Amino acid sequence: MRELTSTLLSAQKKASRIPYIKLEASNKISGIVRLDWQRLYDGSEDGYYHSVTCPGDGSLVRVRISLPGDGQKLYLQRVINPGPGSDFSTWTYTGNYGCIVVAATSLGSEVLIFWVNTSGELYYIQSTDYGDNWNSPVLIDYTPSTSVGGLAAAYKQNGDVAVFFTDQDSLYVKKRTGGSWQSKTAWDKDTGNLSGVAVCYDSDWNIAVSGEDTAGNYRIWSLVYGDGGDIEEDVWSALEEFASAPSDGDYEFLGIFMDNPDVYRCYYTEKYAGIESYNRPFWSHSVVAAAYSDNLWREPIPFDLSSEYGIAAAHHGDYCWLSTPFGVWRSGLIEISVDLSPDVISLRQETDPGRDTLIAELRNDDGRYNSLPSPLGMGCQLDVSPGYITSQGNEMSSGQSYTLEAYEYVSKGGSSSLFLYAYGGWSRISRWISESQFRFNEYSDEMNVKQILEFVLSRIGFRLEVVSESSIITGFYPDFTIHTGIGGDIVIRKLLSMAPDVIFIEGDIAYLVNPLASDTPVYSYGQDHVVTESRYRSSSWKLNRITVEGYDTTAEERIIKDSFAWEQIYEQLTRTTRLIDRNISTVEDAEERGETYLRNAESEAQDGMISVPVNCGQQLYDVIEITDKRAGLIEEKKRIVGVRLIHNSRKGEYRQDLVLGAL
Repeated sequence: MRELTSTLLSAQKKASRIPYIKLEASNKISGIVRLDWQRLYDGSEDGYYHSVTCPGDGSLVRVRISLPGDGQKLYLQRVINPGPGSDFSTWTYTGNYGCIVVAATSLGSEVLIFWVNTSGELYYIQSTDYGDNWNSPVLIDYTPSTSVGGLAAAYKQNGDVAVFFTDQDSLYVKKRTGGSWQSKTAWDKDTGNLSGVAVCYDSDWNIAVSGEDTAGNYRIWSLVYGDGGDIEEDVWSALEEFASAPSDGDYEFLGIFMDNPDVYRCYYTEKYAGIESYNRPFWSHSVVAAAYSDNLWREPIPFDLSSEYGIAAAHHGDYCWLSTPFGVWRSGLIEISVDLSPDVISLRQETDPGRDTLIAELRNDDGRYNSLPSPLGMGCQLDVSPGYITSQGNEMSSGQSYTLEAYEYVSKGGSSSLFLYAYGGWSRISRWISESQFRFNEYSDEMNVKQILEFVLSRIGFRLEVVSESSIITGFYPDFTIHTGIGGDIVIRKLLSMAPDVIFIEGDIAYLVNPLASDTPVYSYGQDHVVTESRYRSSSWKLNRITVEGYDTTAEERIIKDSFAWEQIYEQLTRTTRLIDRNISTVEDAEERGETYLRNAESEAQDGMISVPVNCGQQLYDVIEITDKRAGLIEEKKRIVGVRLIHNSRKGEYRQDLVLGAL
């Protein structure tokens, strides 16, 4: 249950209550600002290697290399106060040619541009006045070969710099520390040839790299080069897979860039060489509050552009920027919201395991919503916070978040309303389709069920937080495959079937709960908080015997374990099912799985519902205590397995229907 102030807690128990419900629309998705890109420049430059950075004065510094047929010349551009109407077509030739790759980075008034040429020489030029003037090129190293696929650089806050480049199957780093360039260092990984690299600094050097693995499959990985933050200095973390494509699928990844304006936002190109070939950029972002080393990324989304060499990203102040040699885009980074609360006539929330919806009705008798106010519109986020008017004013508890998918104007009897239809977290899960295939624990124990669950939820835009957890979900390492094209609800339900744990979703967070019969009630109904209507039903179990079959890989024998609910069998005879899972390798694991299934059957057999004045902090899977002498219940413990919130100002309704299950 969410924590409530003492005044709000008192108000919801009073006989006389004044409802308040907050409904707000914002330009967010998955807890972060949805970037609304506006194209400011559509030029005719050739697409090739390029980069972009925003120095401390907010100017935009772009660099590009011309095609090999034009000498691979290095050009740069600085646009002061960039925006609509700016000239992004004028470039300055630096006098450097035969360039292979280029990267730009900046800190305050300093700007650095690095490049590698066809002789394998690594150069840079520097500006100390935001890119207005530049010093002469400085040679700092040589690459092992000229098969350099990617180049990236980043500053840390003290002015130190690191430049990373890929050369065949290796990634190298060269750092400038205290003004002195250090010797380059190669990573300690085994891969195939690499095609690109991107880096951002935040306590460590956080890197994304694209290329082939040793089997020739195409991959994008995240990894960290330690600087004493999460990873020890000069230590490479493990490669964590971000995106994948099979070696025989005509796909590859390249043109990778990354920026960190609010969360990590990564852009890369998926190149397809089959029929209807394309070079399509994709973007993704890390999950809110996740460490980079957690490798928690949203499922990549396509960008409406063709660009083999990717889209470079930068930010300054209130804006994010994207750049190619032939294009510039800008998006605001500020959260925008509109308060719809004063106009709410009715509202209905339905929250069940696997389902959550919202219908809200707004007054429109004076046409105030004939034109929707920004950011209210398709795909916007709707936040619902139930509350009451207390001695402290309008008080509420932050509740559910939804995504608007439809709206409807309704006129009747001289009145006009706008209806909003929105879906919640479980609908997002069911609508997610895996774009790549992932396999976990094929050869070793890499990720337990909880970690796989966390990975999948991040692909949908959620972060996982633990309320309570079982030892099974953290100790079981199944050989588990997510196939391309499979739905999120199927994946999540299959993972949760391996443990007694459940999840519920609020906002951009999926909460993990291990429901136990010993759980303590968090709230009481029937005395201080009245019950206006109730029903309690007991049913026979749908399942009273389960046979679980696993496989002992050491003994190379089947494991078969039966679990029984004997009292139910005496009453109803057998209601049997069989579960086969080769991930189950011990009798104890088989018994735990069977008992979990029987416990779920017991919970589902205890059905019920109570109608109560809205409890602003009530959450799914809370354990409550009910005193209802009309039904013979005295401090009876129940678990909440569904919540309906109904608000109708015309009828004076403001209530919750709480669906009940057994502990």
